Amino acid sequence: MSIEEQVKAAQGGDEQAFYGLIHSERMRLFRIARSYLKNEEDAVEAVQETTYRAYLKLRKLREPRYFHTWLIRILIHYCLDERKRKQRTTPMNEVPEPLSRELDLDDRIHLSMIIDNLKPKHKHVIILKYYEDMTLSEISRLLEKPEGTVKTWLNQALKQLRLVSGKGGGEHA
Repeated sequence: MSIEEQVKAAQGGDEQAFYGLIHSERMRLFRIARSYLKNEEDAVEAVQETTYRAYLKLRKLREPRYFHTWLIRILIHYCLDERKRKQRTTPMNEVPEPLSRELDLDDRIHLSMIIDNLKPKHKHVIILKYYEDMTLSEISRLLEKPEGTVKTWLNQALKQLRLVSGKGGGEHA
């Protein structure tokens, strides 16, 4: 069954179809939530709440082929709301898995602090591009911004990361 068929079945009340859709995305949702919320317990709660909200709002989804994008958007909005609600001020303690394998502990902590201090639009693009391996086109759809804007944000974020980390932005460039 295609994604569109599964979504239409779920919109028609087929709970197994909805479960199948969520099940296929659960680990991706968890990684994204952990990147935003910085701990596993909050990430699990975010995935649960996202699942609940998606179930309640599924009939409002107009384009079934964009189910995954729609689901991630719900998750990101929830995570941002949670961060505001809890008014967290501590930097990220972990760098998501792809980068953490290549960096020692001091570098991971430093990178986490830098990423945590980026503007939200830059942080979104970095997390989705490099931690979730999303294409610029997918990020563009998810954030509902033109692809050119997403490219600009990515370049600005990378420039900021290089500048703050001292790699590529100084007198040795």
